[in-house]
Amino acid sequence: RGLGEKQVKALWDWGLVHGPGDIFRLEERDRQSLTPLRNRDGWGAQSARKLFEAIEQRRKVPLARLLFALGMRHVGERNASLIARHFGSVETLAEACLTTDERRAEAMAELLTVDGLGPIVVEAFDQFLAEPHNADTLRDLVGLLDVQPPEARAADSPVAGKTVVFTGTLERMTRDEAKARAESLGAKVSGSVSKKTDIVVAGPGAGSKLAKATEFGVQVMTEDEWLSLIGG
Repeated sequence: RGLGEKQVKALWDWGLVHGPGDIFRLEERDRQSLTPLRNRDGWGAQSARKLFEAIEQRRKVPLARLLFALGMRHVGERNASLIARHFGSVETLAEACLTTDERRAEAMAELLTVDGLGPIVVEAFDQFLAEPHNADTLRDLVGLLDVQPPEARAADSPVAGKTVVFTGTLERMTRDEAKARAESLGAKVSGSVSKKTDIVVAGPGAGSKLAKATEFGVQVMTEDEWLSLIGG
């Protein structure tokens, strides 16, 4: 069963959820509740079990996705990926950003040197962490989740050093996710097709870029072929 806005509101009203981390404590709290979820209107034993299973499956999360999910201004999927890659692990990020104000200031100065991250993004990240409630929320999630480090850049990956263009609709990932994954494997992602383009990944609705790729003799592949090439 999904956990949409209506369900979250109900869990809040019942006192089972007070913050993001409580989602991952839900099963434990439900066991201690005088009225477990399975006995509440609109749920039942099967729905409750499926919800707990779905939550458990989400416990393992990439660092970049955790940062993006916090909803910080100016920190979309690509910027979250750049920040995650800079720190390398959730432990390093926590030490740098969640200990003292002085250490966080040093970390923000270092972030300003990251190619692709400008002062607006870094300031938004800093302001988010400066708010005690936000910092506490992140600490809580770090302790509850199995946060995965970014993929190491692979100099020997099949797309390292290649210029890639995505066009059309991507059905298994967002455009930002596709770009971040390609760049993590050493590829350069471009917004236009030229004779120097190596690969065009074309989804439904691909138009002029696909035509130009054909004209230039550039390799064209589907989203599934691309994912197979880079290992899923």
